[in-house]
Amino acid sequence: MSLLKRISIRYMPFADAASDDFPLSQLLRLSLFQVSVGMAMVMLLGTLNRVMIVELQVPAFLVASMVALPVLIAPFRALLGFKSDTYKSAIGWKRIPYLWFGTLWQFGGLAIMPAALLVLGGDVTQVRYDIPFAGEALAGIAFLMTGLGMHMTQTAGLALAADRATDDTRPRVVALLYVMLLVGMAVSSIVIGWFLQEFTPIELIQVVQATAVVTVVLNVIALWKQERVQPMTRAQRAAADNPSFADAWADYAAGGTAGRLLAVVFLGTIAFNMQDVLLEPYGGEILGLSVSSTTLLTATWATGALVGFALAAKWLSSGINPYRMGARGILAGLAAFSAVIFANPWGSAPLFFAGAALIGFGGGLFSVATLTAAMTMPAGKAGRGLALGAWGAAQATAAGLSTAIGGGIRDLVNTAATQGHLGAALDNPATGYSVVYHVEILFLFITLVALGPLVRTATTDMREGGAGKIGLADLPT
Repeated sequence: MSLLKRISIRYMPFADAASDDFPLSQLLRLSLFQVSVGMAMVMLLGTLNRVMIVELQVPAFLVASMVALPVLIAPFRALLGFKSDTYKSAIGWKRIPYLWFGTLWQFGGLAIMPAALLVLGGDVTQVRYDIPFAGEALAGIAFLMTGLGMHMTQTAGLALAADRATDDTRPRVVALLYVMLLVGMAVSSIVIGWFLQEFTPIELIQVVQATAVVTVVLNVIALWKQERVQPMTRAQRAAADNPSFADAWADYAAGGTAGRLLAVVFLGTIAFNMQDVLLEPYGGEILGLSVSSTTLLTATWATGALVGFALAAKWLSSGINPYRMGARGILAGLAAFSAVIFANPWGSAPLFFAGAALIGFGGGLFSVATLTAAMTMPAGKAGRGLALGAWGAAQATAAGLSTAIGGGIRDLVNTAATQGHLGAALDNPATGYSVVYHVEILFLFITLVALGPLVRTATTDMREGGAGKIGLADLPT
């Protein structure tokens, strides 16, 4: 029986991400924090977005402003990560308190959100006092609380996973955590959509607050016994080194690659995410696809991303330079957006779906590569929490900005085309979409240029200090 158990565990997906100090059962349990984050992302960016606009008749601009509020917290992820690096509790925990308080913020935001949205939408039949702008203020607070909780939970969780993983298993742990984020998004979108088939205010309250409760349950299971208890006296805590954030950031940036890595993350995320709200409208408006067909785009994108994560785990375990793997993701993105662009003149839906799959594949490779690079950078005074927080800040901020920029470019170009400012040849609805996709290709080329010195630096370090984790076969010729 024990032999069968060992064989079954051995052939489980990502079984090789485990180590003696971080067994697979604890790794899978810790990864549940990514499921809760994915669930909150679906709730904020998908379900509540649609409910506010369609069912509650909230103006689209106000909805966009509310959804964008969590992005305002993203730049503070580096500070949150630094605080989890240097936190000194009486029992020796560093990451667990931030995971726990991130969970509480996320729970609190989701708990008060449905009532705030009902007031925002004008449903004040059950409200005793009609206070001007109460809905806007309460909804804004709810979105901010949820966003803060998501960023704090994810930053501390990734740092804890990096602490517990070994140098050999860390790349595969990164890929597994990304897979769990996708699993959380996919499962929660199906479940939440099913429960909200017939919208009523009571259903909204039940679903959103149930999501808040599930968040606490998942995260408590995730953090249980994940960090060793190492009691410290008050004198030991006072004597411990306590660098300032400015000193830690200066130490983090002293290597010369940190700033360039963050620039690459920012540029690459803009390149891959500018189409985030345009792909389905492009399929429906330009290619004439049905609603049921365009809903498959998310599944197609997710499938490509999963393939990218699996290949990333395999390539990284074989010792590939993560920056070189990130370049492969960018090249896949160039092919992806080219396919999407040419799907219109060729009238090819299969080419369009292939492009969507390649967007997920390239974006997945790029994300895992840059996160692995952030995880494996020398810590120094700046612990892994600061490095991962900086990565998350660049990634989340770029994702929020790029979505707004993409929609704005499409509207501006189409308005100019309709008014005849671009000439009769470009007076069609596809022009705005095409411009956005071409801008994304431009950003991908810019990202490649920014990435080049990082590949050369990693190669030089390997030649001077030994092959290490980077395979000799991956050296550029």
